[in-house]
Parts: sequence; C-alpha cells; structure tokens
Amino acid sequence: MISVDEIAALDRTELKQLWEEVLGCPPSTYTSDKLMIRVLASEAQWQASGQSNAAIRARLEKALKSEGEKQRAATGARLIREWNGREYIVDVTPDGYIWKGKTWRSLSAIAREITGTKWSGPRFFGVKA
Repeated sequence: MISVDEIAALDRTELKQLWEEVLGCPPSTYTSDKLMIRVLASEAQWQASGQSNAAIRARLEKALKSEGEKQRAATGARLIREWNGREYIVDVTPDGYIWKGKTWRSLSAIAREITGTKWSGPRFFGVKA
C-alpha cells in the first residue's frame, strides 16, 4: 500500500484504480475524490497498524449492534439544531433538557414546540434513541 501523502497526490483516474485494487470493487459514480482519499488513507493506516481486517470488522459489527440500544444524550451535552433558518440550542441535564430557560422532560416536547408538529425529539436533534 502506498503512503497517505502519495494517495493525496493521485488524480481521479488513479484514485479509482487504487480503490478497485484495495477494496475489490469500483467506487460509486458519486464518490468524491476527497472521500476516496480519506477511505484509501484510512485503509493504508489500518494496514500499517498491523491489525487484521477481521479485528476491525468485529469492532465495527459490535458498534453497529450497540447502535440499536436505547441511548440518551450525555449529561452536559449541548444539542444544536437549525430549523427554518433559526438555531435552537438545548442543554442536557440530569433532570431533563433545558431550552429557553425552562426544563423539559422530553426532546419530543421541545421538537413539537419548535416545529408545531409531532416529531421524534431524538430524531429531530440527531440523538440516537
């Protein structure tokens, strides 16, 4: 595998060719050069680390399995969402969510207040639920 610097210097045709060699399939027509460089550089770093692809895949599969579990934004987190040209900021506390100086019990109630329609609050703010 070539170095990260060498990958960054390749033109689109060379990137596509290297992509096929390394990943075994052609990139999508819509895959940008920037994304190809990042993926190929990541692959080069993994290969240089000496870790096997099986170990990496196992970690990724574990992460995907845990993705389905219920999660709440961590206390102290700040959720920011732009809606209709306006930015909304919600702080996560142990007691709930603070928005506009008021503590709310659910993100869905805040999302409903912001949009005027029923929304999944975690989905609206991009939090896994």
